[in-house]
Amino acid sequence: MKVKNLVMHFHLVNKHRFKVFKLCLKAGIPFRGLVHDLSKYSPSEFFESAKYYSGDKSPITNCRKELGYSLAWLHHKGRNKHHFDYWYNLLDGKAAVIPYKYTVEMICDNIAAGMTYKKDAWDESEPLNYYLTSNKSKYINPAIDRVLVEVYASVEKNGIDETIDPKTLKKIYNKYVDKKIKE
Repeated sequence: MKVKNLVMHFHLVNKHRFKVFKLCLKAGIPFRGLVHDLSKYSPSEFFESAKYYSGDKSPITNCRKELGYSLAWLHHKGRNKHHFDYWYNLLDGKAAVIPYKYTVEMICDNIAAGMTYKKDAWDESEPLNYYLTSNKSKYINPAIDRVLVEVYASVEKNGIDETIDPKTLKKIYNKYVDKKIKE
């Protein structure tokens, strides 16, 4: 493994985490932003990701293309509640409702990932376009899917500053999630 990849991947993780932290501050969940993706520094995630580092897309994607799986991803999604995969039950094919703080962290993570990888080519239509073409919605609880679509559509229409704030996010979340099953 190249030392350059180790350094560049470390820089990329830090850059991404800082963007997530800033968005989580705006969203009113600073602690989630502070602890976001700490597992990426663990040996099982870090070294595989550094090996497949390219800078323009997730190393997980590169690893999956080569091997068909990623041990780093399996480790990561099993420890980070802001990933919908954490909440998906393979046995019955159902997805739980993701609690508010993790849903918002997921939103901040997805926006920050696009900003990190797309750099200057990123614009506020990116989160919605990515989500709608990613084919992930079939693994996400329908209520959370509606939250994500509305938030990303709002980012596209109204911008990050108007959308990523506690009042707006809570209003959208509450619109779709039954009060009995929240946190």
